[in-house]
Amino acid sequence: MVALALIPEAISFSVIAGVDPKIGLFASVTMAVTISVVGGRRAMISAATGAVALVIGPLNREHGFGYLVAAVILAGVFQIVLGALGVAKLMRFVPRSVMVGFVNSLAVLIFLAQLPELTHVPWAVYPLLAGALAVMVGFPKLTRAVPAPLVSIVALTLLTVGAGIAVPTVGDKGELPSSLPVPGLPDVPFTLDTLTTVAPYALAMALVGLMESLMTAKLVDEITDTRSDKRREAVGQGVANIVTGFFGGMGGCAMIGQTMINVKVSGARTRVSTFLAGAFLLLLCLVFGPVVSHIPMAVLVAVMVMVSFGTFDWHSIAPATLRRLPAGELAVTAVTMVAVVATSNLAIGVVIGSLLAMAVFAKRVAHHAEVTATPAPDGTRTVYTVTGALFFASANDLTTRFDYAGDPDLVVIDLTAAHIWDASSVAALDTVRAKYAQRGKTVEITGLNHPSATLHDRLSGELATAH
Repeated sequence: MVALALIPEAISFSVIAGVDPKIGLFASVTMAVTISVVGGRRAMISAATGAVALVIGPLNREHGFGYLVAAVILAGVFQIVLGALGVAKLMRFVPRSVMVGFVNSLAVLIFLAQLPELTHVPWAVYPLLAGALAVMVGFPKLTRAVPAPLVSIVALTLLTVGAGIAVPTVGDKGELPSSLPVPGLPDVPFTLDTLTTVAPYALAMALVGLMESLMTAKLVDEITDTRSDKRREAVGQGVANIVTGFFGGMGGCAMIGQTMINVKVSGARTRVSTFLAGAFLLLLCLVFGPVVSHIPMAVLVAVMVMVSFGTFDWHSIAPATLRRLPAGELAVTAVTMVAVVATSNLAIGVVIGSLLAMAVFAKRVAHHAEVTATPAPDGTRTVYTVTGALFFASANDLTTRFDYAGDPDLVVIDLTAAHIWDASSVAALDTVRAKYAQRGKTVEITGLNHPSATLHDRLSGELATAH
């Protein structure tokens, strides 16, 4: 099923990248087979993807196919280096609201990618689409022994061929390959000039590929209630791209749609499923190419529409959820979705969403820093009790919370219920002390926990520019 779903997508992405459809198909084969061995997330599907095609397509158009292959290989090297350096750990900083936006925007993109197949087509496409959807919804109620999408593809392909119904087919997308690719080096001059031309595209491809792959791995982790090795996955993506490059492929990364077919629809959980997706794709192209060419695109569109429907987190837009969630988190999810759909670039959406989430978090935590003044009964001192997290967002407001002119000669700042996180907080406390010193008053800081005391002792008095 996954192999069948890969065919039209790989061909479409080849068109985006400006290469022969065979390039995308073989890239999907080598990516899937290689990542099944070296990847860190079992049952996840990696192949030629639209995100990668969008990044390296301009390089192919401006400099030629050899430079594209060189960029794929170099991108793989970058991914191995980034994986070894632990870039996968950055996934901890992607909040749930961004993850929901990522998943929902992917569902929207998968759906939107099917619309071109439903415009300016013969009327017979629409009954076929409806019939395929009906089979996939109804057949599982009879049995789950055979995947409903496979039944739909076989039945409706036989119908269109037998009845001679003229509708767009997989064969109309491009010629399927008839022989195996031969490994070799990219046809480029091995010079510094070539490296400077290729490197920016390779780095962009490496980052986009890792972002999409690690986000998809995290999603599969949640669906299967299992953990994956993100570092191994990052390195594995690099190895798979290097192998794909040496076989003259266009590179790729994890594919959310085909992964959902494999994991959610088919219930796959092992590396064998990923390997077989690549192996069956090769078999379909080389041996059953003429048969596969007759599959109506309408049926494969129906499969992807069902994948889109199943991928979308409908609970996230339920009225009860919308009423309960804070406005900031809803905004983060919405902005992530809009950014991904508007740019068709998952990396941009995730980065924008994560930055907004951090800003919302900083604003929320900053409000939790409170300062309460308690004058001594005899009027000899005032104790200021500070509670909450002191960092740049809350520290900026800290200096305005003291009565410098009206307080007595001794002021105690009690930080027992607070924590100092950064240099901005130390600078703010230094400023408070300096403002009191200008009036001949003394400040005592008490209650520092060990990490806060260590940071304060190291930086206090050294941040004169902050005064």
